[in-house]
Amino acid sequence: MFKDTKSQYHKVKWADLWSLDPGVTFVNHGSFGACPIAVLAVQQNLRSQLEQEPLRFFTREWEPLLDEAKSKLAAFVGVGAEDLVFVPNATTGVNSVLRSLIFHPGDEILTTNHEYNACRNALDFIASRTGARVVVVKIPFPLDSPQQVVEAVIEQVSSKTRLALLDHITSQTGLIFPLRELVQKLQAMGVDTLVDGAHAPGMIPLNLQEIGATYYTGNCHKWLCAPKGAAFLYVRRDKQPEIRPLTISHGANSSRTDKSRFQLEFDWTGTDDPTAYMCVPEAIAFMGSLLPGGWDELRQCNHQLVLQARQLLCEALQVLPPCLDEMIGSMAVIPMPAALENRSFMSIRDELFDRFGIQVQVVPWHETPKLLVRISAQIYNTIEEYEYLGRALLELLAENGN
Repeated sequence: MFKDTKSQYHKVKWADLWSLDPGVTFVNHGSFGACPIAVLAVQQNLRSQLEQEPLRFFTREWEPLLDEAKSKLAAFVGVGAEDLVFVPNATTGVNSVLRSLIFHPGDEILTTNHEYNACRNALDFIASRTGARVVVVKIPFPLDSPQQVVEAVIEQVSSKTRLALLDHITSQTGLIFPLRELVQKLQAMGVDTLVDGAHAPGMIPLNLQEIGATYYTGNCHKWLCAPKGAAFLYVRRDKQPEIRPLTISHGANSSRTDKSRFQLEFDWTGTDDPTAYMCVPEAIAFMGSLLPGGWDELRQCNHQLVLQARQLLCEALQVLPPCLDEMIGSMAVIPMPAALENRSFMSIRDELFDRFGIQVQVVPWHETPKLLVRISAQIYNTIEEYEYLGRALLELLAENGN
C-alpha cells in the first residue's frame, strides 16, 4: 500500500476556511455538505443570543431574523419570500407535500428509477395508505442526451397521473434533469410537479419562477454550505392552502392576518433551534465572496474541476463517461469496472476510508454497471485528491485479480 497523504498537496488557503479533518481526502461534499468556520461562528453567536434570553429571542427576535433569512434565500432562488418556507431538509419538504395531498385508489404518482431512496419510501408509504399507484419511469443509464429523460417520463403519463415527483439533480447518478422542459410538458398535460431539488441550490443557477414547478424543495446545507438543518419548501401560491407542515402547531388557529396560513404554520412547528435557517444569508454571502466572479465563478470552477476529475478517473479505470458534460454540475459518477462487482458498495466505501483515508460515495446501481463512484467538487478540493483516489481504486482492482 502506498502512503500518500492529503497534506502533501492540499491548498491550505481554502482548507483553512473549513474545519474538515486535514488527514482525510474529502471528495464527498454532496452527501452532507460542509459548513465554513465563519458561518458556524455566526450560528454560535445566534445560539448564544438565544440562550442568554430565550423568551426575548423567541418572542421578539426570532421572527424578524427568520423573515430576513427567508427574504435573502428567496432572492437567491428566484421566487417571492411569501411563497417559500424553511424546513429542516428536502426529505421533510417532499413528505410535507405528499402527506398534505389527497390521493384516491387508482391515482398514479410518477417518479423515476433515479429517485432518492428516502423520497421513494415516502411515495410507497402514501401509496400503501391511499391505494394510489407509484409508476416508476426507467431512465436509461448511461445515457446519451437529456432528451432521453423527457421522452421516458412523458411516455408514462396517463389520464390517471396526479403528480410527478422528479429530482432536479439525481443523488445516485449525479444527473441534472432537464427540469424546465419536463415541468412545462407535464403541466400542459395537467400533471402537477413536486421537485426534489436537494442538490440544486448553490450547485447550479436556480430560478424557481422560470422553472414553474408546483412544489420545489431544496437543501441549504449542501452546496450553499449553510449549517445542517436548513432547507426550504416552495409552493405555488394557489396550492398553498392545501399544504400543511408535518407537525401541526399554533399557526393552525392563529388570528394573525399579516401572513398567510402557509407561512404561519410552517414558521412555527414547536420549540427548536432555528439558527441554521438564520445563517443562510451568511452562507450565501460568504460563498459568493470567495472568488472575484462570485457565485457564477464558484459554480463554474467546481464544474470544471469535477469534469477534469471524472475524465482522469475514467481513463485510469478504462471506463467511459456515462453522460454528457452538460448533464452534471459539481458531482459526477464513474462506473466501476466489472472486476469489483462481487464487492458490496459498503465494503469498498469503508476500505477506501479505512486504508486510504478517502471519504467518497460508492453507489449501488440496479443495472450494469452495478457500482458507481460518486465524486463531488467544492472549492477546497484539488485535482491531486482525485488522482489519489484513482490510485487507490487501481490498487483495489489489482487485489481483486483485474
